[in-house]
Amino acid sequence: MKLKRHPLNPLFAPNPMHLWESRFVFNPAVVYDGELFHMLYRAQGEDMVSRMGYAVSLDGVHFNRMERPVFEPQHQNELYGVEDPRLTFLNGRYYMCYTAYSPKNISVAMASTKNFISWERYGIILPESPNKDAALFPEKINGQYVLIHRLEPDIWFAYSDDLLHWSNYVKIASPRKNYWDNLKIGAGGPPLKTPYGWLFLYHGVQDDARPIYRLGFMLLDLNDPTKVLKRSEEPILEPEETWEIFGGVPNVVFSDAMVEYKDQYYVYYGAADNYIALATISKEEVFKWINE
Repeated sequence: MKLKRHPLNPLFAPNPMHLWESRFVFNPAVVYDGELFHMLYRAQGEDMVSRMGYAVSLDGVHFNRMERPVFEPQHQNELYGVEDPRLTFLNGRYYMCYTAYSPKNISVAMASTKNFISWERYGIILPESPNKDAALFPEKINGQYVLIHRLEPDIWFAYSDDLLHWSNYVKIASPRKNYWDNLKIGAGGPPLKTPYGWLFLYHGVQDDARPIYRLGFMLLDLNDPTKVLKRSEEPILEPEETWEIFGGVPNVVFSDAMVEYKDQYYVYYGAADNYIALATISKEEVFKWINE
């Protein structure tokens, strides 16, 4: 089972006319509200500080970008930037988990919005550093909010009653020896609910002369998502195109977003930290894999 790259890839590249996104654009978060696709993407410009741009689309392929970033560092604990957003719609708002990066911390932070322009910031919500690759489940599980995060090299859950205070860390998955994900693993986009379980996109890193980032699926139990029911034996997407192999960080496909759209899953990803791209797979093919 493999994702299919969109023929118009890469969807877009850095914009040399904007100092804040002139060098790299990558690792987008995307949600579909029933009418529009909303994208927040990580960008770096001449100062190499990570900021977030905003783009919208009617079809999930052709995006219009704003000229200015919509989310920028504001505190000393974001001195080097705000990185790798992941979006979840909860309680009438879009909650964004992101990485706050400074010389002293690489930590999970959170903010929320209704319009992607004005934001309510909650600051760092997990005290550990380094900790990143955070994403919220789109609904409560057994009465609690669930947050995915990565204490290297494993994927963990944390639980909360109010979205701000998190505890009860549980490790759910680890790298696998002699596999494509043998070095470290982390979340892709927030999990999507299916009749068979939570479909969870994740990235795996293989220990090589130059680490290689690939993507795979896990299927998590609907009632107890700490139980991994199935996991990709082979990657569903790996660096193959020239623009995925060569770039700011070579040999990388890295996703923060999987969107359910009609009979497809749309996976948006950063390629070699240079470009933003799209790959798709039909629900039918995923469900066939689940039931094999």
